[in-house]
Amino acid sequence: MNRVFKALNDPIRREILELLKEKDMNAGEIADHFNITKPSISYHLDSLKQADLVISVKNGQFVNYTLNKTVVDEIIQWLMTINLKK
Repeated sequence: MNRVFKALNDPIRREILELLKEKDMNAGEIADHFNITKPSISYHLDSLKQADLVISVKNGQFVNYTLNKTVVDEIIQWLMTINLKK
C-alpha cells in the first residue's frame, strides 16, 4: 500500500492515471500530453507499474498501458472503511 500512496503523491502520475481512465495508451501517446522528457515519463510509468496501478502489455514495438481498475477499486474500498469520526 505504501507504493500506491507514494505513486499517487506525484501530480504527473495522477494525471497519467486520469489519461488512462479514458483509454489505454502507449508511452509516446502519454508523453504527448506533457512537457517533460520521455525518460521522465518512463520513470513515472515504472512507479505506477510497481504500485500495480497500471498494467503494461507489449504490442509489437509499443508497450500499451492500462489503468488497473482492480487495485484502484481496492484502494477506494479501503479508504471507505476508515472511520473519520472522533
